[in-house]
Formats: sequence, structure tokens, C-alpha cells
Amino acid sequence: METTNFIGELVGTFMLILLGGGVNANTSLSKTYGNSSGWIVTATGWGFAVAMAVFVAQKFGSDGAHLNPAVTIGLAVHAGDFTNAGSFILAQFIGAFLGATTVWLMYFPHWAATEDQGTKLGVFCTGPAIKNTPANIVSEVIGTFALIVGVMAIYAEASSGLKPFLVGVLVWSIGLSLGGTTGYAINPARDLGPRIAHAVWPIAGKGGNNWGYAWIPVVGPILGSIIAGFFMLAFGL
Repeated sequence: METTNFIGELVGTFMLILLGGGVNANTSLSKTYGNSSGWIVTATGWGFAVAMAVFVAQKFGSDGAHLNPAVTIGLAVHAGDFTNAGSFILAQFIGAFLGATTVWLMYFPHWAATEDQGTKLGVFCTGPAIKNTPANIVSEVIGTFALIVGVMAIYAEASSGLKPFLVGVLVWSIGLSLGGTTGYAINPARDLGPRIAHAVWPIAGKGGNNWGYAWIPVVGPILGSIIAGFFMLAFGL
């Protein structure tokens, strides 16, 4: 099968959610060896997940390795070219859904062993530490702004072999510094794709999907990416 940007984005985002959702599951579900290992482990796992996913996306045909509709939109705003945005975003959502499905299968007996429904939902998607709609949107806007500006700087200045590692470090830093308010979705596909997987699969003892909040980790990152794209243009970068 020929590798393409679409395949690269799909497989790369699948890897992102498999490893990122996997660390969520390992640190929170009952009777795992990683249970209760904490936020630092979670943030570190997501940072490593991003780095590995970038490598995988590039290997499977996506040189840009966006893995995130917010990155795709921010770069499109910056370049003034939305030609490939639709296909990239579709691939990212498919990959995120499949990655979350695989996490469900990987930890299959642990869903029934975990009583708290919110913990199970948290493996798949984000939620606010304090529910406050304006503040929650601002958190996602700021986190995504930091992501897009950082990614653009890394891809402009770093050597090719270092870029995936540095993007992973960037996401690690965002998680440690800015992630405690909303769980730093900073990626609409990362949040909505797994949330849909949680909704459709027969996960033992699951509860609701918190659809009332679900629009925030979609709209917030998109707004943050657009602001970041124009911010870089304002400096001629």
C-alpha cells in the first residue's frame, strides 16, 4: 500500500492516542501497575506519545505530521492555503477514534474493575478541574497558542532529526505548566475522537459522555490555532 499524507496522519494520530490514552488508562484505571502514579507520569507519557507519533506519521507519508486539526488549521492560516486541511483533519479524527478503541481493548478487564464512571471517561477525553466555561475556553486557547507557536519555531529552527523529540518536549512542557485546568486537550481530534469511541463501544460500567463540555476542547484549540497563525504573520515569521 502506498504511503500518503492521509495515511501518515491517520496512523500517526492512531499512535498518539494509543500511547497517550494508554498512559491515561494506566495511571487511572483500577488494578493496573501504574494506578495512581500521578500527573507527572501522565504528562510525560503524552509528551513521549507525541514524539513517537510524529516519527510514525512521517514514516507513513506525512512529512508535516500535524496529528491535530489545530496544527493543521494554524499552519493553513499562516500559509494562506487550506488545500489539504480537510483530508488531514478527517484522517486525524479516524486515527484518534481507532487509537481510543485500541486502548479500550488493551485494558479490557480493567473497565469492569474500575467503579468510578468519571475516571473511565477521563481515559478518553478531557474535562475541567473547575467548571467555568469562559475560563475553560481561555485555558484551551492559551495552551494551543503555545503549541502552535512552539511547533512553528521548532520546525523553522531545529534540524529534522530533532524535531519530533522537541515537539514531544513542547507538549510535555504544556502539560506540566498549563494542563492542570482542563487537561490540555489542545487538539480537537484527540478529545472528540476518543469521546465518540467512549460513546459507541460497550465499555463496562461507563457513564455519560459529558457532551455539554465537548465543544470546548474543539472550539478552544481552533481559536488558539487561528490566533497563533496570525500572531506569527504579524512578526513576519
